[in-house]
Amino acid sequence: MQKSNKLKILNDPIYGFITIPNSLIFDLIEHRYFQRLRRITQMGMSYLVYPGAHHTRFQHAIGCMHLMQKAVQVLRFKGVKISEEEKNALYIAILLHDIGHGPFSHAMEHSIVNGVSHEHISMLFMEKLNAEFNNDLTLAIQIFKGEYPRQFMCELISSQIDMDRADYLKRDSFYTGVAEGNINSERLITMLNVKDDKLVVEDKGIYSIEKFLVARRLMYWQVYLHKTSLTAEQLLIRVLKRAKELSKKGEKLPASKPLQYFLNKEITLDNFNTESLETFSKLDDYDIVSAMKEWQYHDDFVLKNLCQMIINRDLLKVKIKKNEIKESLLIQHKNELIEKHSISEAEADYFVFTGKISNQAYTRKKQGINILHKNGKIEDIVKASDQLNLKALAKPVTKYYICYPKN
Repeated sequence: MQKSNKLKILNDPIYGFITIPNSLIFDLIEHRYFQRLRRITQMGMSYLVYPGAHHTRFQHAIGCMHLMQKAVQVLRFKGVKISEEEKNALYIAILLHDIGHGPFSHAMEHSIVNGVSHEHISMLFMEKLNAEFNNDLTLAIQIFKGEYPRQFMCELISSQIDMDRADYLKRDSFYTGVAEGNINSERLITMLNVKDDKLVVEDKGIYSIEKFLVARRLMYWQVYLHKTSLTAEQLLIRVLKRAKELSKKGEKLPASKPLQYFLNKEITLDNFNTESLETFSKLDDYDIVSAMKEWQYHDDFVLKNLCQMIINRDLLKVKIKKNEIKESLLIQHKNELIEKHSISEAEADYFVFTGKISNQAYTRKKQGINILHKNGKIEDIVKASDQLNLKALAKPVTKYYICYPKN
């Protein structure tokens, strides 16, 4: 039998050619668990606002692995000892960091499964793959969990300046066309170093960090928390919630087998077992879209209208305010809807609701971004920077919204 060439090169619109470093990574990418990410959009419902935002979790994961290759190269060049085993573990951990995402990214966590986060599912997938790949992922899992003693490795996977953020800001900015988010991830990575086992940024990279934090803030308000994508995601959560409610009452809704499984079972953290994981691995955006295409003709007022709104992009009206939404306003919109369509209050709740969004571009709590000065002194970016609004970026900003049907 002819051995296949596993050292492939991929062409990425952002970084150009990306090399797959070894055959283990190649086999992980080829695995059906990972291939599923091709069918899961990176930005959920954002394509309803930014038509170009159709890129997938698959592209993002490959991009993160590419940036990790750069980071390892830079750190080794600066004399940081990283063994071959550690290097591969870093590649695997970042490649698989999002493998547990469900359809449309975050909508699943709040509707079909109850309190099971995508991080937890990622962990379960990694453990399953570890068993399949003769425990070759053990070290990667340790780093992914943040349990590896060399702290900077855990920070490369998850911190204020990890490879995940370095890729998604640049990638999402590219595909949405929102230029404000375009960061220079290559320069950021070139400025990384390690001091006392912690990730630091050399002081000549300070302006790149400032740009990175400002870009993050702008991307959150302009893209991730855009009021239209926010409404669409809320509608999707409610579609799945309603479908689950109807299934519980014995309604037989047309849906794919994996989706049926989650509609008919109460899946929580305690009973998310091997069967749930296997079924989850067969679920992607296509299951949800094809179900909604069917459900838009259902007899149920709520399910039908919610699906039609998403399919035809005829969404709810949304208002964003600085102060909390008055209860009286909520009641007024609800009553108007109840009167107009003779529906119950519980049904009206699906179309009239409030919520809040908050955005904090930089958190100093856990581990901040540390700047390494020439004299060896380490300082938090907010102190080291002469950019006044970095202090402001460290404060969470909360806004409140109300959604209700257009007249």
